[in-house]
Amino acid sequence: RFNFSIALLGLAISRLPFLSCYMPLCSGRSHLTVVLLCLSIFANASTASIFGIRRTHPLSFGSRAAFHSPIVRMSRKRSLNEAPQDADEVTSLPVRARSNSYSPIPTSIARAASGLSVTSAAEMPGTQADADARRMPQCNNGSAIQGSYGDEKLGSCLVFQGEATKLVLNDGSSHEGYGFGASTSCHGEVVFNTGMVGYPEALTDPSYRGQVLVLTFPLVGNYGVPGDEKDEHGLPKYFEGDAVHISGLVVSSYSWEHSHWTARKSLGKWLRDAGVPGLYGIDTRMLTKKIREMGSMLGRIEAPGKPLDGFVDPNNRNLVEEVSTKTVKHYGKTGPLILAYDCGMKHNIVRYFVEKHGVRLTVVPFDYDLETNSMDIQWAGLFLSNGPGDPQMCAATIKSIKYALSLKPAKPIFGICLGNQLLALAAGAKTYKMKYGNRGMNQPAIDLRTGRCYITPQNHGFAVDTDSLPSDFMPLFLNANDMSNEGIISTTRPIFSVQFHPEASGGPTDTAFLFDTFVRNVRGETQDLTLLSPIAYARQTVRKVLLIGSGGLSIGQAGEFDYSGSQCIKALKEEGIEVILVNPNIATVQTSPDAKTGADRVYFLPITADTVTEIIARENPDGIIISMGGQTALNVGIELWNSGRLQDAGVKVLGTPVSVIEATEDREIFSQKLAEINETIALSYPATTPEEAVAAACRIGYPVLVRAAFALGGLGSGFAANDDELVDLARKAFTTSDQILIDQDLRGWKELEYEVVRDCQDNCITVCNMENFDPLGIHTGDSIVVAPSQTLSNREYFMLRQTATKVVRHLGIVGECNIQYALHPESEKYCIIEVNARLSRSSALASKATGYPLAYVATKLSLGMDLVSIRNSVTKTTTACFEPSLDYCVLKMPRWDLKKFNRVSNELGSSMLSVGEVMSIGRTFEEVIQKAVRMVNPGMDGLEGDDSNLILSDVPLDEQLKVPTDRRLFAVQAAFERGYTIDRVHSLTKIDKWFLSKLKNIASIRSSCKGYSGAGGLDTLMMEGGLRTLKVAGFSDRQVARYVGSDEMTVRTARKNAGITPCVKQIDTLAAEFPAQTNYLYVTYGGNEDDIASKEVKSSDLKKSGVVVLGCGAYCIGSSVEFDWCAVSCVRQLRKDGYKTIMINYNPETVSTDYDESDRLYFEELTLERVMDIYERENAGGLIVSVGGQIPNNLAMSLGEAGAEILGTKPLDIERAEDRNQFSHMLDKLEIDQPPWSVLNTADEAARFTEKVGYPVLVRPSFVLSGAAMRVASDETQLRNYLELAAEVAADKPVVVTKFILNAKEIEFDAVAKDGQIINYAIGEHLENAGVHSGDATVILPAQKLYVGTIRQVKSSAAAIAKALRITGPFNIQFMAKNNQVMVIECNLRASRTFPFVSKTLNNNFISLATKAMCRQKVKPYRISLLDIDFVCVKAPMFSFTRLRGADPTLGVEMASTGEVACFGKNVPEAFIQALLATGFKLPFRTRNILISIAHDSFRKHFLDSAQILSRMGYNLFGTPGTAAFYEARGVEITTLTKPANDSDDQSEHSALRHIKEGKIDMAINIPEGTSMKDEITAGYLIRRASVDFGTSLITNLESANMLVEAMEMGCEKTKIKHIGDFYKLPTIGWSSDE
Repeated sequence: RFNFSIALLGLAISRLPFLSCYMPLCSGRSHLTVVLLCLSIFANASTASIFGIRRTHPLSFGSRAAFHSPIVRMSRKRSLNEAPQDADEVTSLPVRARSNSYSPIPTSIARAASGLSVTSAAEMPGTQADADARRMPQCNNGSAIQGSYGDEKLGSCLVFQGEATKLVLNDGSSHEGYGFGASTSCHGEVVFNTGMVGYPEALTDPSYRGQVLVLTFPLVGNYGVPGDEKDEHGLPKYFEGDAVHISGLVVSSYSWEHSHWTARKSLGKWLRDAGVPGLYGIDTRMLTKKIREMGSMLGRIEAPGKPLDGFVDPNNRNLVEEVSTKTVKHYGKTGPLILAYDCGMKHNIVRYFVEKHGVRLTVVPFDYDLETNSMDIQWAGLFLSNGPGDPQMCAATIKSIKYALSLKPAKPIFGICLGNQLLALAAGAKTYKMKYGNRGMNQPAIDLRTGRCYITPQNHGFAVDTDSLPSDFMPLFLNANDMSNEGIISTTRPIFSVQFHPEASGGPTDTAFLFDTFVRNVRGETQDLTLLSPIAYARQTVRKVLLIGSGGLSIGQAGEFDYSGSQCIKALKEEGIEVILVNPNIATVQTSPDAKTGADRVYFLPITADTVTEIIARENPDGIIISMGGQTALNVGIELWNSGRLQDAGVKVLGTPVSVIEATEDREIFSQKLAEINETIALSYPATTPEEAVAAACRIGYPVLVRAAFALGGLGSGFAANDDELVDLARKAFTTSDQILIDQDLRGWKELEYEVVRDCQDNCITVCNMENFDPLGIHTGDSIVVAPSQTLSNREYFMLRQTATKVVRHLGIVGECNIQYALHPESEKYCIIEVNARLSRSSALASKATGYPLAYVATKLSLGMDLVSIRNSVTKTTTACFEPSLDYCVLKMPRWDLKKFNRVSNELGSSMLSVGEVMSIGRTFEEVIQKAVRMVNPGMDGLEGDDSNLILSDVPLDEQLKVPTDRRLFAVQAAFERGYTIDRVHSLTKIDKWFLSKLKNIASIRSSCKGYSGAGGLDTLMMEGGLRTLKVAGFSDRQVARYVGSDEMTVRTARKNAGITPCVKQIDTLAAEFPAQTNYLYVTYGGNEDDIASKEVKSSDLKKSGVVVLGCGAYCIGSSVEFDWCAVSCVRQLRKDGYKTIMINYNPETVSTDYDESDRLYFEELTLERVMDIYERENAGGLIVSVGGQIPNNLAMSLGEAGAEILGTKPLDIERAEDRNQFSHMLDKLEIDQPPWSVLNTADEAARFTEKVGYPVLVRPSFVLSGAAMRVASDETQLRNYLELAAEVAADKPVVVTKFILNAKEIEFDAVAKDGQIINYAIGEHLENAGVHSGDATVILPAQKLYVGTIRQVKSSAAAIAKALRITGPFNIQFMAKNNQVMVIECNLRASRTFPFVSKTLNNNFISLATKAMCRQKVKPYRISLLDIDFVCVKAPMFSFTRLRGADPTLGVEMASTGEVACFGKNVPEAFIQALLATGFKLPFRTRNILISIAHDSFRKHFLDSAQILSRMGYNLFGTPGTAAFYEARGVEITTLTKPANDSDDQSEHSALRHIKEGKIDMAINIPEGTSMKDEITAGYLIRRASVDFGTSLITNLESANMLVEAMEMGCEKTKIKHIGDFYKLPTIGWSSDE
């Protein structure tokens, strides 16, 4: 009866509506348990913990979430008599909704499905997390759940860990989160610290006594807490005090897992042991802004069941008395004796005095009476320490200082921090309480004696009133940001003090020289005279600057130099300097004619020393900048300097001197320079021959790293395990450089980078430090990079920073540079890898990651300006001489396109292979890495393993983990999904365990979410609050929808209805410490307050409501800098016309992601979810999708369906053009010719179609860029293989098979239309016949060899298509013509890669016109007559085959080029040869030996005239047997060389391969059989590959070969230089662009 009654009571209680959400907790439990649980809920007591029921916390709440009663889905039953899961298990009741808190990632997420929760110290050295912090459910056997794939019992991964704890402020606000320290409550003054490392040092700093410390950097606890080992003085080695002095700690996200070789416990365990509460889950940026605006506030942290009343101001206590020593202490054995007042003195001060300066130190209590001197201390100098609180509370100390000041002769006195205030008070000055104090590691303090600015660590809430100083004291240092006092000095006595911490710990030690100054005063030594450097008045006057660009984009040298060059031009123009630019990259923003931001004159010419010399002779500049154009510009600048041509012309190299650049580029000199300051590089030796390389390797020991000197992106580098591999690598490397470097193999070490800036006055700062996710051994361009570093301790961070500034100062760099390190993962041993004395790829990343415009600042510095005088361009009020503080995490992920190339290994090493990169921003690591995965590949929903379809089924997973490839990240994820432990993955990859713990966290959350699949899964997930957790961890709506069996829009609607929306945060460079006037934004779920107000009502005026422009995303083959030019042109035109502009893009290399370009910049994903989040938040009037390439274009339909207004061509019409099936049907209906085509459902149908039309045929997927998976099939086997590939790429979109037309002419038609009517157009022709992708083709504009009838047909067809698709905006149509019959290949209803080429050639911006049309403005056509243009422009592709080892360097229907250049001329041959030279092509002038190998007689016949011309010009012709025989029979003198059978077939002296490898061939003309890709290795492939590998110029297209010979015969390489304006000014008839 009792059981029955209990059952009825339980049933009745369970029917209560407000308790229904708790019922899943009761599943499988006894009725008595249920009753008691419900009663405990009524009583708000902790009874639930008795029964082992985990009390959980809301996953979503407040204004951003509707659900606040999450439920734990129990993984097993537990009977009443079972023990709890953990003796110290945290128990807390579900808490109510809150309006000022957000849900962080529940790091217990990982615990429910991972071995992390029970990892022992033995299993995970240096990564031990405290056991009582790791709450996790148990499996039936009591062991940790290992995260089996799709386990439905893992719902408990979606709960948070820690007690519900809150921070209450005296403004009435309450901020709730979760506890991770001691379960206790506290009072304190709430202050913030903007440091990004050093929490053990900060928490033990006595100056924080009585304060609740808010850390602005969101990821805290990463490297745990070191042990309490003592140093030789008996002081804690790693801490600044004997105890944790803060009252409480508040952070955004706490890392329950930590990883560091010094760690002995977690931060949470350390705080619990110290009895100090920690609180996470707070929007710390919001809190920082509140403190900034209202001033330091009083607050209290309240743990459950431990309420506090009122507020207690710790400054009313004598905090110094609490922290000061109670006894006199003695340190050191020799040297003069310094008496130190301990007002809360940090331990590192003792170490500085005793260890570094060899003095004796006697430390006395703060109230020691110096006048009576009861201990009879015979002191020679007085030191006043740092300390907490109000200095006026230290009356006894001030009294003693007054006595010391009265002594005659005066004794030296030195004070820091509180000591500065005490000295001022003793001298008769006043102090005041600052609004919120200066606390952090990046405060700029100006030395008023020299004007030098130092980066200082500070922690104080009071300051000296400078105006109150007596007449014999003067200010010594000044804060460059808020102008507060940073130090005072006596004008007559050796007495001074500073407000900052020269001893740091944590923070930089840039001002540690002040200890030396004081000790020398004590010793009575003569001080060096400190004066302002005369260089401050020696600023050079520059009227005209020549800027060297980087040329065409290639692997290792991409769009980052367009960004840096554009910033440079902007900075120069601001100073009124005339700018001359040489750069043949026509696709860049940098080369755009713009009166305000563009160069005054642009030379589209090859970047060679000879060309630049001619430009100098014509322009007569007085300065040259060679640091903004990558290695190309640097090498040319060095050559010009060493040849004396710059000196002869009186041209100054601005910025870093050439001698310094050479010192960083030449390994031997660099090593010597570092040895001078006791720094070392990795063991390394230079070599100039293969024999020297082998000898160097023997001295170092195999394996070794081979690198080419003066090379970019690791070109010519690789690892060698033996002599044979070394010789092979060396021979190839010598083709790119005269010197190679043999380096010690440091694979497995951590790789880190610092971006350093130095001015001519020796002010030196580090703007950003970055940590590679991958260990050393992978080129940093191919590694995931995180900023700031996540696993470095304060000691490591500032050790490397100090080395960076020391090296840069010693070298004499002026401007910006990058220093790379290798750091041993289990010690502080490090070595320097290299210094790049120029703007680099990392510089662009660092600029975007921090908001600090490095190229802009470096340009100003090159003109002689100093950092202090330059303003912070984000805050507008503070100085540029500062080091940014980040309150977010940034992750860079590379983008590869290796799948486009047969025989290219995807293994990553020392030579860079990526073609682009993305940058994601967020407040958790899980968020940023998932964002980045979607950015790199828009087809992915997030970071997954097996579901990514990137895991190879035929290669063991362990092998995929061991070998670094472009897919390894997904293999790591698959490993965690399959139950691998972190230790096992670490042993295979050497990736730091902290990073791995975050990846495992993602896998565990994913596994839990999959448990909600099926009917009602989404509703259950929403009810239990799990969706908020998923969003904080970076999961997309589309991802969640797939897991729960729903669709993206359903999830989105449910999320928005629940109030789960992201917030918008600013990137302000100073972690919210100062107000920021910035429009640089990112979106995150790691917070709950927007930094900028959202627009509630949409204006009917498009100009006011604003236009969202979608950028291009990551650069890849097919979508590169040309689309950034389009996006920037669009935004600039919109702003010019008065429209509010909102840019969305995530590519750090671009100009469009410069926050100066738009009214608001969102550095965010280009996905339906994120674009709509921003669009709706901004209440924008429309979206432009047609200027960013294929990624935004593919979003048009889904955005339109979601309610966005797409400006320009409508989504349905875009769909009709992109869908091959619909488009082909439309052409048929319009009776416009196209090659025979068919949409086929099976391979058999395709085979039957090809039988009808005949081979070859073209396989074409829909909605793809750069011809992805497009192939020419020559037989049925190829057809079936290509169909399979195309279906994989196209997903659910149609795959079309068309007849491939041989020997046809391809035509480019670029145009702008409005309402279906063409406004302006341009017609260009391909030099190569159809079959070469348009991106790889040589394009001639205006077209020179088209029949008038052909042009008429092109215009007529284009007009019909524009009308049928109702086009408004930019579009591109590709035609082919044969025998005067014109056929359509495809139509792109967006800007194409040729739009900048067309616009700059015709001197009219087609995108500007298109923008006006899309915004429904009245448009006036440009007056262009293509027939009347008296010059020609030729665009040539730029390839990176030298880096793609194994790739066949031929042209086909799938794009392979990574960039492009263009040059102008009076005719095609002149423009062609200049464009070819601009790609780096070398004419055969060295040996004059040319190898000709042409596939069959029809091609040989076509080249016969050219062969005869070459022979007449005196070139030595060589040919493979068939080719040689053909030409010999026709009277051409030619030497026969044998064709290679394999790569080793180079023994014969008549071997073509041997001739190439030995450098006996200058140029190879190798024309393959056709356009289809072949898997077999042919003789032609071996010749082509060897030509690329050994630096032989290569031509593989017959039309290009003939054009080259024609140009060589005409001597066009010697053309007179002209800038683009010269060509625009050529007299024309019938049109004027000015009208």
